[in-house]
Amino acid sequence: MVLQIRSSNAIPHRLLSAAVLGILMVLLPGPAEAQPSPGYYPSSMVRSTPFSQPYSILWGPQHQSLSSDQTALTLWLDRSSGSGFKSKRAYRNGYFGVSMKVQPGYTAGVNTAFYLSNTEVYPGYHDEIDVELLGTIPGEPYTLQTNVYVRGTGDAHPIVGREMRFHLWFDPTAAFHHYAVLWNPDEIVFLVDDVPVRRYQKKVEATFPEREMWAYGSVWDASDWATDNGRYRADYRYQPFVSGFREFKVAGCEVGALASCRPVAAGPGGGLSAQQGAAMRWAQQRSMVYYYCQDGSKDRSNYPEC
Repeated sequence: MVLQIRSSNAIPHRLLSAAVLGILMVLLPGPAEAQPSPGYYPSSMVRSTPFSQPYSILWGPQHQSLSSDQTALTLWLDRSSGSGFKSKRAYRNGYFGVSMKVQPGYTAGVNTAFYLSNTEVYPGYHDEIDVELLGTIPGEPYTLQTNVYVRGTGDAHPIVGREMRFHLWFDPTAAFHHYAVLWNPDEIVFLVDDVPVRRYQKKVEATFPEREMWAYGSVWDASDWATDNGRYRADYRYQPFVSGFREFKVAGCEVGALASCRPVAAGPGGGLSAQQGAAMRWAQQRSMVYYYCQDGSKDRSNYPEC
């Protein structure tokens, strides 16, 4: 909009200035809405550990750099390779968190991922819980994608995903933020800076992952689908694509743990509190851009939980 103001002796200058200021206050965006307090902070219940305590390098060792105190890991993708890591132990449930920071600029096609999976044990029939920061083009926001695959739905043709996507209320390239999966026997909670952004409950036995899984992190080329459904691809003129990981937090019941091992609580009373639920609604109403249960193009028979 262009404002055209004609001078007039009939309008005092101070009144004209006040009118212009009032119009600009309406047109210009106000300050960003503050992130609400969830009232409960699962990340504070779990101690950060050096990288090599819970994790080891899985692939692309030449595309990793670990700080001397092992508290910060840098992964990068270039034309030759990406890189990834994996937990040393498998878990039946637990809290899995890491702080991540991604690269600004042209990052289309690049997937910075933190996830749980058992694909190496159950190839072609695996379970997976994903937290993915999907790269973008200049002027457009990163997309946070959360997803759940159960007993081979990620190996099917077509793939049966359970995605919920967000344009976050902050810039994930400007600072580190903490992303976590809290996987319990009856629900999965995805958290960003301790704010629950998604709750995936066990409504149907066949749609909930129950087998043991490992935690992974990686940076890789997902050009076929990551940015605008593959419209924009990784452009290696902008390589390397660098992502940082730190504050590694893992707590839960390992495979073989005693029967007395109890899952990490999602909230002060076990499940999400009313305050956490309100924070989750805020995040979804403000930032959610896609939810598979609301996608009319999906075959509903594949999603009985919807």
